Amino acid sequence: MAAPQTRRAGVGPQDLSAGVCCGIRDEDHEDSKDCILEPLSLPESPGGSTTFEGPPSVPCIFCEEHFPVAEQDKLLKHMIIEHKIVIADVKLVTDFQRYILYWKKRFTEQPITDFCSVIRINSTAPFEEQDNYFLLCDVLPEDRILQEELQKHRLKEILEQQQQERNDTSFRGICMFFSEEFLGNRAVLLNHMAREHAFNIGLPDNIVNCSEFLGTLQKKLDNLQCLYCEKTFRDKNTLKDHMRKKQHRRINPKNREYDQFYVINYLELGKSWEEVQLEDDRELLDLQEDDWSDWQEYPVSAVCLFCEKQEETIDKLSVHMKATHEFDLLKIKSELGLNFYQQVKLINFIRRQVHQCRCYGCHVKFKSKADL
Repeated sequence: MAAPQTRRAGVGPQDLSAGVCCGIRDEDHEDSKDCILEPLSLPESPGGSTTFEGPPSVPCIFCEEHFPVAEQDKLLKHMIIEHKIVIADVKLVTDFQRYILYWKKRFTEQPITDFCSVIRINSTAPFEEQDNYFLLCDVLPEDRILQEELQKHRLKEILEQQQQERNDTSFRGICMFFSEEFLGNRAVLLNHMAREHAFNIGLPDNIVNCSEFLGTLQKKLDNLQCLYCEKTFRDKNTLKDHMRKKQHRRINPKNREYDQFYVINYLELGKSWEEVQLEDDRELLDLQEDDWSDWQEYPVSAVCLFCEKQEETIDKLSVHMKATHEFDLLKIKSELGLNFYQQVKLINFIRRQVHQCRCYGCHVKFKSKADL
């Protein structure tokens, strides 16, 4: 492979660091570099031949330094400062461990300039103050194919995990709002919280790594943090009142920490659930027609307070209640000077009394609505 031409740019290392997240692009790769002579082979064991104790770690591409998987940013910073290499669009890399291990092996087989574009910084300064940085991005076909293979591999793992959880009958979980334990399948607990506590995190079949997901949410509640607005409160009762009154019994859709627990985020490389849903909406818009001939309009009806009679308008229903049940709502409203809110309370009170087969005037209870 021929080395790419040096790109000149008046930028500093801090700009390169920002490029890791923002996605620097390079167009200097020519079609002659598009040739991959053999299929990619993904590393099976992230640890390689050396065993490290403690949490999973990722090695530096060029040296023996290791960083915990959770401290990915520290590794990226290390590689920029110590080895002058920048990985573009790193947030799109599905499996960062395997990605790094793959390129660590490839860089031992061929020069780095066979894969990376060269960015010269401080190009207007004297030659001794100039420096070269190396950009690794998916403009290189091998890198693009690698990312696609990693995404397919991860999707396969996620679907297998999802299927295992769907069939699992040994799940044990505790309701986050009532401390009740649920056994069997995860759907039992998720459906309970959605039905009884109006806390819906999605359909069970759309969720993966459910136990870890629930553990993450429970930890936030234990830290007295609202799951939606993510504010912290002084005690548990204050948090409960806040979530109930503000209707915050839901998770924050903008918190990317939760994306890992939804299968939709693994379906397409570099696309979140929002982008996938937006595409679906666009497809529907493209298919829309102006023909409304199949539209069916169903009339809105009002139901009598005392029987099953329905009318299309409130005026007709008022006439019915006055003639049949000797109940004149307009007259009562006028005599008592009821405002809108008070009228609603009166109607709800009457409906409840009738439902309980109790007279709303004398409160005598009857055996049936017919007797009432």
